[in-house]
Amino acid sequence: MRWLFLVVGAAVLAVVAAVVIVLPRSSGQPTVGAAEKSAPTPSSTAPTPQVSAFTDPCGTFDTQEKAPYAVTGYWITPKSNPCTWRKQLQEIHRVGGDTIIRIGYGLQYRTVTDDGEVLTKEHEVDSLYEACEEDGLSCHDAAERDLRKANPKNRIGRMYVYRTDESFGPDLFRCPEMEHAVEVGKRIYYRLITQADGSDDATCDFTDKAQSYDMILVAGSPNDSLGKLLDLGDRFGMRIFPALPLAPRDSKAPTRAEKRHLGTLTTLTRRILQDYGVRFGDRPSLGGVYQPFEVQMSQTLAGNPTLEVYADQHTIVDQELPGKPILISPYLDARKRVAFGQTPQQVAEGFKALAKTGVGIIAPQDSRGTGKVGLFWPDERDVEVDERLRPVVGEATYDTAYHGSTRDYYRAMAEARQEMLDAGYQVQLWANVEAFEPSGDEPCAPTGTRGKTDKKRLDQAVAMAGRYVQKIVSYMWSDFMTCGRPSLETEIAKDWQRPVAVDAIRRPNGTQDGVEVRGYNLKGGTVTVRWSGETGETTDQMEVAAVGWLDEHPVEADLPEGMETAWVPFDWSKISAGEWVRIGVRLPSGQETTEPLHVRKLS
Repeated sequence: MRWLFLVVGAAVLAVVAAVVIVLPRSSGQPTVGAAEKSAPTPSSTAPTPQVSAFTDPCGTFDTQEKAPYAVTGYWITPKSNPCTWRKQLQEIHRVGGDTIIRIGYGLQYRTVTDDGEVLTKEHEVDSLYEACEEDGLSCHDAAERDLRKANPKNRIGRMYVYRTDESFGPDLFRCPEMEHAVEVGKRIYYRLITQADGSDDATCDFTDKAQSYDMILVAGSPNDSLGKLLDLGDRFGMRIFPALPLAPRDSKAPTRAEKRHLGTLTTLTRRILQDYGVRFGDRPSLGGVYQPFEVQMSQTLAGNPTLEVYADQHTIVDQELPGKPILISPYLDARKRVAFGQTPQQVAEGFKALAKTGVGIIAPQDSRGTGKVGLFWPDERDVEVDERLRPVVGEATYDTAYHGSTRDYYRAMAEARQEMLDAGYQVQLWANVEAFEPSGDEPCAPTGTRGKTDKKRLDQAVAMAGRYVQKIVSYMWSDFMTCGRPSLETEIAKDWQRPVAVDAIRRPNGTQDGVEVRGYNLKGGTVTVRWSGETGETTDQMEVAAVGWLDEHPVEADLPEGMETAWVPFDWSKISAGEWVRIGVRLPSGQETTEPLHVRKLS
């Protein structure tokens, strides 16, 4: 008999409950038998916190985990107050976070006045760069003066600006005779002179041939925010992913990078990563770098110029920060009623195109927070969408609104990832579960209408994606995890021990039939299996004659942090072909999975 189980959800009219106690794994555990586990591969571990607590001018901070949850990484936004960062990292670490992804800034093309003053997009003098002066000249005019001293026909053809709260060392500069820092009050500016094609002339010869150069004026800070974040990462045992410069957007198609600026972006990226490599290359807390330019996961991605950004930056990272990956977080759109909605198969093709650029981590947004994808099981296609999704898709069934569910998309991407691994591309698939709703009575962000979600919905998102990914992260901590009463952070702290099941399959152990469940917080739990009987509503409770087992630390490759595996005996012959069953986990405390797995026996 062929067995195949699909995880699905449906309300069943008649229910039989099979209740099986999960016991800790014993030394006498039966072998897996016909269903062998894959060869174990140790997973990478996060840095270890330096101390259990530390004190600085911001106060005393505890570095212990208090309520570890399935989500282990969060985006944060730049803050001017360093004490805010310390507080955020402590809060994140308390709920099991070991990864910080930082929102960054963009490179911008600008025009200048006749006096070399940088203009905003509204054609007004930009106050951020107005203060940058040398010898009574604007920094632009001072740079052009120095270029013309080398060759009277040299000039600055294009002007770019980039703001940051970081500071850089001398390795930011390639040609010190033309490039240097300018300190003005509480600001430090970095003057870079570059080739338009993205190359760097190693000779620094500005005299031989007259050229038109690009100038990048970086507005930085004397207090290096990245250095402080990495110090905190060392303290808390966390990995930090600072943002790379965001590419200028195409004015006619803002979802794409503007090709004519890519050379300058490449140079700025190279310079910054050269500086990072010298100052931070050996820091364990530097987990990699984040490329913040978002693209939609689609079948047509291969022709998007933004992928040139990813590929160029991957090459630079390999050179300057070997072993550190680029992380990107594209978005999904499963809506049927928009022309650009994509099927799971089309998204899988997009994943392959992204992997071919050499990025090391693809963390697709699950897009539930924006309403572009729904959390539903296959037999819920005819169910009305969650009312919180109606501002985006209207009153509709899931089947009318979406090409597929979150689980369908992550499954397709996991299959695409395996194909790319087989082809030699080393890439991880993470899930970026959005910790917000499309709208709310009390908006959580400073702009827009996005509102607070709850832990039950977040558990549901974890259950849908967790089977197929190597790590679960969330956009974002600032605002979305901390707004409302109670905040999502508070809900997690109170309810973190609740089990979350992400997968269930039939798995014999030797001659004994059974079910294997994967998820979080399974220790000491009871696995429940519910189904409808052929004779109507019936209830069957089975006491376990043989013990099950629990593996709290599976060594198989590609499992997220905190994932556990439980096995219990179960007689699947009780289930008729084509029937759906619900599988959950309940703890002695009474906490049970809020999102049971739904499995169909096909034959």
